[in-house]
Amino acid sequence: MENKGAPATKAKNKWNKKNYDQFLLTMQKGDKERYRALAEMEDMSLNAYIIRAIEEYISHDKGRK
Repeated sequence: MENKGAPATKAKNKWNKKNYDQFLLTMQKGDKERYRALAEMEDMSLNAYIIRAIEEYISHDKGRK
């Protein structure tokens, strides 16, 4: 039996590949759950939390150069 969701998943993956950049983030065991818990406390997704942290770091770092 064929999975009826497969065409939709394929289309979403194709759209995501065209519209988003992705990379693998490697961290120590347990850190992902710690970051996820912190993100939930801010009512954010883990992805949004990490992006915000990166942007804040970049913004702060610009003052040191």
